[in-house]
Amino acid sequence: MGKARRSRGRENRKDPIAKPVKPPSDPELVKLRESKILPVLKDLQSPDPKSRTAAAGAIANIVQDAKCRKLLLREQVVHIVLTETLTDNSIDSRAAGWDILKVLAQEEEADFCVHLHRLDILTAIEHAAKAILETLTATDPAFSKLQKAQQRIVWDITSSLLTLLNLLALARDEILEAIVGNQTVLRLLFRLAATDIAPQEIFEETLSCLMTLSEDNLQLGQAMTNDQETQCYDALLKLATGTGPRAVLSCGVLHNLFSSLGWLDHSPGKDGACDAVLVPSLARALAQVTPSSAASNGNSGNAGIAQVALEILASIGTDFQQTLEKGNRAPSGPAKTDEEWNGIDDADADAMDVDGGSDAEPEEDDGEEDEGEGDEEEGDDDSVNSDIEADMDLVTGEEGSGAGDLSDLPTLRELIQNAIPQLIRLSNIPIHSEETLAIQSHSLSALNNIAWTIACLDFANGENAHISNAWYPTAKKIWRKTIAPILEADSADLKLATQITSLAWAVARTLNGETPADGGQHRKFMSLYHAAKNQGQQPGPEDDGEAQDPFQGLGVKCIGVLGSLARDPAPLEVNREVGVFLVTLLGSSSDEKAATPAADVVEALNQLFDMYGDEDAPCDKEVFWKDGFLKHLEEFVPKMKALAKGIDKRAQGELRTRADEASVNLGRFVQYKKKHAPK
Repeated sequence: MGKARRSRGRENRKDPIAKPVKPPSDPELVKLRESKILPVLKDLQSPDPKSRTAAAGAIANIVQDAKCRKLLLREQVVHIVLTETLTDNSIDSRAAGWDILKVLAQEEEADFCVHLHRLDILTAIEHAAKAILETLTATDPAFSKLQKAQQRIVWDITSSLLTLLNLLALARDEILEAIVGNQTVLRLLFRLAATDIAPQEIFEETLSCLMTLSEDNLQLGQAMTNDQETQCYDALLKLATGTGPRAVLSCGVLHNLFSSLGWLDHSPGKDGACDAVLVPSLARALAQVTPSSAASNGNSGNAGIAQVALEILASIGTDFQQTLEKGNRAPSGPAKTDEEWNGIDDADADAMDVDGGSDAEPEEDDGEEDEGEGDEEEGDDDSVNSDIEADMDLVTGEEGSGAGDLSDLPTLRELIQNAIPQLIRLSNIPIHSEETLAIQSHSLSALNNIAWTIACLDFANGENAHISNAWYPTAKKIWRKTIAPILEADSADLKLATQITSLAWAVARTLNGETPADGGQHRKFMSLYHAAKNQGQQPGPEDDGEAQDPFQGLGVKCIGVLGSLARDPAPLEVNREVGVFLVTLLGSSSDEKAATPAADVVEALNQLFDMYGDEDAPCDKEVFWKDGFLKHLEEFVPKMKALAKGIDKRAQGELRTRADEASVNLGRFVQYKKKHAPK
């Protein structure tokens, strides 16, 4: 008979999860650990409930200090909080425990949230959410009958949970999916969003969390629209058509929902819901922003609400491309008419020596997307309203809204009629603080996104004519009221220069040579190109440590604007100056001291193809042939082949592909122009 296994002191066995703590080597940290950290952690595990509660509160206060936080993490404070503090009988201790985890998640990197998820933090959140739901929905006693101190503790825990959920969802997609799959968590979020029981700050945190969770998330969109317990979707839709911060935040959640569910202009959802119903509310929020209201004096609440409004409009501007695609108006490359050079016909192919490749001209890049910040303030002050009306008169002038016949595209109609005038106004806001600078920046981002969505449409042969007719006066207005004033200001801010250049490129593309420039604005972009190149701003003014897209550089954007400004029917003088500038860039590409970047060369060639592809345009004979551009391009053919082959396919795949295409198209273009020389 086998012997019974002797007990090995299991009652004294150490926690198998906890790791031995190695004391710090820094004398200052050693002293801090002995004097403050170890005593408070000892009290956190004390048998006395009052000591535990006091210790939890003390840790919540010191955890924001970097040195204390580092030492607390070394001492396994997360493990203690998860296994002991969050299950404490005292609700004050539990509230402090959640506060500790919240601050740690806010101060640490995203990896900390991944660590929390692996420690099964969602199970703890689910239990806490269930307890909060029971408290909020209880009838005996009703939540409203509880003492203020009791209500405050409930909201403190709720705030910590919302912050943690937001940060966890941002840390990794798999965590976001786990949160959305938790029915208890969703029930709490929907109830907080659909009822007026929560204080304003809790409501804002709830919708901020829902905005994070709902982005590109079909599952959450379906859960919200199918929710019968709180009717959360109906409640948010009602709020979104109102005014104030709640309206803006509701618009943010609904915009994500409409996008994920595919509720677009051509396929609206319940009661015709699409982004068109949100734009007027967002425009009303921006209408409250004035130079004086934008100066928050340290109070960023209003600034944050307007930031959300601008971000939502920027997102709507980008996502509107889905609407155009659904309506069979797919974006394309630069528009070309029958008279323009459209590549090489089969009949001409045998006359050309090419290395193979696509006949199609490479599409131009869609420009950068930026997200925006701003400010909103509600009020009925007559002087404020008159100031806004005066600003709007300057924006709209005699040109009107330009919305035209857009009955089939209500979102674009609302953007043109309501949002763009406000964005133009705010892009001209006097800059006297960080808040006003942010408002200008994010207004430009929203304009940029909308303009590029329109700029990538094909308007050739009358296609999308009603969109072109509606957008044309608006595009001119943006140039006159936003682009021209900022150009004239000659700001040294390269971030602002990049934004305004990207916007100018999109607007100039749609106006196709009829830009309301003053005859000298193209020189501003030439100077800006050289300034950016001299300061090493290639490919972009901001280095985030990641590989940059060479086609997003300020240089490429300047070239794109110049080529668009110089297209027929632009003045021949402008066309000539730009043509010489672009051809000169090609000539300097082999100069070791001031070599033109490969992406700039590719874009310069594409713009030259567009400018001189139509032999019937006046600039073809008067500029291209009279100034001998063909000779320079022909000489550049072998150099372009060498440049393309010198680009590493593995390191810069897109650049190599587009350089190869430009090289092939250059050879074909030269042969085409020779065959169609003026007689």
